[in-house]
Amino acid sequence: MLHCNMTTAPPWSDSLLLALEDLAAEVLQARRKLDLPHLATLCYCEIRPWARCADERHLAELSWALCTQGLPLDKAAFLSQIDLLIEELEHTCERAGLPDVAGSLRYARLR
Repeated sequence: MLHCNMTTAPPWSDSLLLALEDLAAEVLQARRKLDLPHLATLCYCEIRPWARCADERHLAELSWALCTQGLPLDKAAFLSQIDLLIEELEHTCERAGLPDVAGSLRYARLR
């Protein structure tokens, strides 16, 4: 009997995949520019709703936690929390079959 070792992408609709690509592109640009207000807005207004629609619970929880916690004392602390969220977004892109998008996010985060 043959067993497939490859993982399959989640059964997301084309519109969810396109929205994920667009969302990742926005996050990528905001992270490159260190646009912290835009990143914060994306976390609550874009990432969380998308993650809930796609049943990506961990991503939605990270986004929610980032938005409901007290403000970090400095830019570096906030950026490190954003980077954790971006890392989970990378994993989501990989699961969705978008390795190039995940790689772009990783590159921007680690620069």
